[in-house]
Amino acid sequence: MLIGNLGKDPDVQFLEGNIAVAKFSLATTETFKDRAGKLISQTEWHTVVLWRGLAELAQKYLHKGSLVYIEGRLRTRSWEDKEGNKKFATEVVGDNLIMLDKRSDSASHPPIHQEGMEGLGNTDTPPMGEPSEDLPF
Repeated sequence: MLIGNLGKDPDVQFLEGNIAVAKFSLATTETFKDRAGKLISQTEWHTVVLWRGLAELAQKYLHKGSLVYIEGRLRTRSWEDKEGNKKFATEVVGDNLIMLDKRSDSASHPPIHQEGMEGLGNTDTPPMGEPSEDLPF
């Protein structure tokens, strides 16, 4: 489970059979105070892959900066580059997506679903430095 902001617009491609696949980077930020009381922020970048209907939803509604909740699993791929070096990539394959941006008008966004959000764990620290009163849960 991740809550974060898109680092770029989703890159959507259609495979044989008109199967949509979307890929984008997602930034998650953890903010905490160190022993001296100084506020520290650490941002991690994740590659997210969505398939079929979720990919089409991402193409239609998500853009750079969108705040989303992604639920999925990790998938690690390996390959050899042109020089024969083994390369690895770990991606989050999304099974569930909830858009957390505030709606500007009801026609431009589908409804935001919040059920099941209780199990997200510690939500004391808002993602990306937003004030906690702006969180939708």
